[in-house]
Parts: sequence; structure tokens; C-alpha cells
Amino acid sequence: MSFTTPPRPFDVTALFPQLAPLARTATRLHPRPGTPTVHDSSVGGPLLWPADEPWPHCTEPHDSEASDEMHSPDEIRLLRRIRTEAAARRLRDPQAPAITPEEREIEERLSKGHPWFDGPIPMIPVAQLHTRDVPLPVGPPGADLLQVLWCPSDHEEFAHPRTTLFWRSSASVTDVLDAPPEPPVVQFDWYLPQPCLLAPEQVTEYPGPLELSKELQQQVGDASRWEAAGFAWDGTDALDPQEFYFRNLCHAPGWKTGGWTRWGLTDPMPRSCPACGTETTPLLTLASSEWNSGSRTWMPEEERTNPTPLLIGTPPANFTLLDIAGGYSLQLHVCPASPEHPHIELVQ
Repeated sequence: MSFTTPPRPFDVTALFPQLAPLARTATRLHPRPGTPTVHDSSVGGPLLWPADEPWPHCTEPHDSEASDEMHSPDEIRLLRRIRTEAAARRLRDPQAPAITPEEREIEERLSKGHPWFDGPIPMIPVAQLHTRDVPLPVGPPGADLLQVLWCPSDHEEFAHPRTTLFWRSSASVTDVLDAPPEPPVVQFDWYLPQPCLLAPEQVTEYPGPLELSKELQQQVGDASRWEAAGFAWDGTDALDPQEFYFRNLCHAPGWKTGGWTRWGLTDPMPRSCPACGTETTPLLTLASSEWNSGSRTWMPEEERTNPTPLLIGTPPANFTLLDIAGGYSLQLHVCPASPEHPHIELVQ
């Protein structure tokens, strides 16, 4: 599969040449449901994990307030399969039952959930990126594989899963772990990613409005400049030119590597490496959706003519079935001087 991001609605560097030297390349991952193997780049797929290397566990304190909603990974997969089969059945025959007696029995049985598990939690694979498929902005010498896992629970000081990164040489993994451990419970169903294959595509990004100089911010926000260029930004549902720029021109939504940091919940702030103080680099964005009503110009051409099916009840373009902090993104920043230093998590 491949996906093509449409050209931007407006050539912003023609109106603001100061942006041209600030351009960065980001790689949109375009995750779509599939059946990845340990040798594929994926979201939520199996990892190329050495059989003799311990599987990572989270031992930090967890926020267990939602104990009555928890299911095991297999139970979540079963519930998703039921929903998928029901949707396919109704698509074939609109008069078919929305739910069969067998499906209802399973849903009722699983509605009780499980109590919180008190102990070390096996972490869940979130992403595996081979540099042969996905360009990464930084990486340790000799590493051609990035693996991202997270704890499927909120933590007392963070309302999102905590991540861990592993860099390795894929050629060094000759004996692969067949059956990695899984957590007995997942705090929320949306913390278990749906296995997806990737269709990487490179796009150009520019700094968000809050990272521009004061002078350039004023120029981007000057409606008369856009009008003089003959572009009707006010016909795009944006409240002002800066919002139009933010939604449609500066950075792509969805899962991606590289590019610029997307600031929105907070103003820009220094993101220094905890180990050495070097300013960190955006490595990977884990997103709740690939686009939304305010960023539909980023919808790939192929999705407009042949939309990827979604589970009923999921938000538009939420192919991974993840939800981060109520629909936001989790951006991982790493140290360019030493990518193996502790990374930084940023919800925006």
C-alpha cells in the first residue's frame, strides 16, 4: 500500500520566504491494520526481540483508579474481532442482527472486567521501525532498528503510558523470542494498539506559529498579506490566518518521525536532554488519529477515493485504535548527541 499527501493548499514560502530555510523533512508512517511479522516495520506488531534478552517490565507506581474497566489483551482482541465481524455482517446484509446471541454472551461475560494487577507489568510493543523503511532523524552508530514499548497504564504523575526505547542492529538478532509475556490487564482498551503495517511517506514541515519570531508571527497573522496574495484563508473554517497555517501548512498530523515539534497544549519550552543538557530532537510522534476535521487537507489522496474501513464507534482516522490523553499525541524527543540517553515525552 502507498499513500500520497495532497499538495498544500498554499505555497507558504512564496508569501513568507523566511520560512524556506526552516523547512524540515518528516516521515508520515500512515499505519493501517494488517498482519505484521517480527521482520516488518509496524505499529503494535511483534518485535524482533532476542530470545536471550529479558523482556522489559514496568515497576513504577501505577494509577489504578479504573480497575473495573480492565481487560486482558486477549479479551480486548476478542471484543474487537466481534465488532469487526458484526460490522462486516451488516455490510453484507443490512437486515442481519447487530449482535448474535453468542456475541452478546461474550460481551456480557467480559463486561465485568478485572481488578488491578499489583506487580511488575510486562510492557506492550507500540512501534518497530527499520531504518530501511523509515528514515529516523537520529540514531546510535550501527543501529538500524528502533523498538518502542509502553506500560499499558497511566502513572501517578502522567495521564498517559510511559514509554521505553530500544536501539539495536537487526542483523544481531539471530534467535527471536517466540512468545513475549503480556500484561494480565490493560488499564484502558485504547492502550493496546491494533497491529498495523506502515506506508512511509516524506513531507515537508515548518515551525508552528508559536516557534516563529515575533516579526514572522505578525506577518503570518496579517490577513491583508494573504488577501493580497489572492488566497481566501477565511473560506477554510479557520478563525484567522495563523490557525490556517497551523492546521494546514506547518506540520502533518498523525504518526510520523522527525519534523517539527507540534505545540498546542502548552507554549514552546526547552526540551533539554536529562543527561547532558543538549537540546533534544523530535524522533517519533504517536498519534490518536491521522487527521481530524481541522486537518482534512492532510488526508491522503487514496483515502478520499477508497477509505480504509474503521471499526464502528471509533473516531475518524483512528486506525491504530489508540487514544492518548483524550485525543492528543505523544511526542518522543531524543538527544542528538547520544540517542541512548533518557528520552523525553511530550503530550500536545
